Amino acid sequence: MSTPLQDAPPAGGVWDEVVGQDAAVAQFRRAASPGGSLAQAWLVTGPPGSGRSTAARAFAAMLQCETGTGCGHCRACVTTVAGTHPDVTVVATDKLSIAKEEVRALVMTAQRAPATGRRRVLIIEDADRMSAGTFNVLLKSIEEPPPATVWMLCAPSAEDLAPTIRSRCRLVTLAIPSAQDVSALLQRRDGVEAGLAVRAARAAQGHIGLALRYATQDGALAAREESARSLLSLRSTGQAVLAAQALVERATAEAKEHADQVALEDKERFLRSAGIEDGKVPPALRAQMRQLEEDAKRRQTRLVRDVLDRYLLDAHSVLRDVLSRHLGTGAELVNIEVEPEIDQAAAHSTGHITLALLDAVQEARERISGNVPPLLAIEALLARIAVSHR
Repeated sequence: MSTPLQDAPPAGGVWDEVVGQDAAVAQFRRAASPGGSLAQAWLVTGPPGSGRSTAARAFAAMLQCETGTGCGHCRACVTTVAGTHPDVTVVATDKLSIAKEEVRALVMTAQRAPATGRRRVLIIEDADRMSAGTFNVLLKSIEEPPPATVWMLCAPSAEDLAPTIRSRCRLVTLAIPSAQDVSALLQRRDGVEAGLAVRAARAAQGHIGLALRYATQDGALAAREESARSLLSLRSTGQAVLAAQALVERATAEAKEHADQVALEDKERFLRSAGIEDGKVPPALRAQMRQLEEDAKRRQTRLVRDVLDRYLLDAHSVLRDVLSRHLGTGAELVNIEVEPEIDQAAAHSTGHITLALLDAVQEARERISGNVPPLLAIEALLARIAVSHR
């Protein structure tokens, strides 16, 4: 008989936090049912913030559930969702890429029989951050997994993975959750006041994690609104250059603060595991310390890109609101708080100009992800927006 634990998931079971994904949840449920066809390799795709890793963990919990239903209350469900189940392994990274060594270790884990659960489940979040060489390390295990092993890869799209990998996986595609679904989740799960939850969900445009940040971090929504006003007020190349410098500096400072905190925790964990109390690292372990330092640099680089991409997505939503005014669609604005500035921008430009600016935002995102110096990419974009506003 299963034993309920404290802090168990809500009564809705392990799928309670997988919002706006009815079709995907139904697909998972059918596969895990007694008469279903359970693939041993899955690819979960969807836009950032759609809940890819949440869905993967929920499915893993359902596969381990002592009742087979994903009840959310048994020990197997609770430990899987919490990340402590011995037969569910998750690889996640906030660095630029997932190293071959991490995947090799995962492949070795996949060969072991489950210790306590029904299956051994291996989840790779951000599988698109694997290189071609890393995909090759994984391929053999995906092709011929042990009978009780289930692989789950998460990525923005199927095209982000090597064809040899994606062709061997069953695809599950997540949608962008509606603002109503995200708002309801914030209220139910996090206790966010209704009005704030609606504002945060609308601003986040379906990104659940970002909506939570807007709802719980002081000043986050106000800063977003101020950035929108600043974007629409640009009138000269000089203003654009200064704005780009300020933006990149803020992104770098935010990334460094987070990266430094993670690096400190990693170092303390390493010293404890090595039994070092005085902070003096012996020569035999200095290579590992240098690796931790290198990891911290890569993490900061990635975080800077992530912060800037978040800004670019916000800029895209502002310009899309301007285009909506051009076209007279009558659609509700994402950025209602800056509606006067949006109306003014629409009055002083054309739909063709705004469409070109939307393309320029996407181009800036691609440049930054392609290792173009972020400052150059942001400067070029903001200068183009400034010129269009004259």
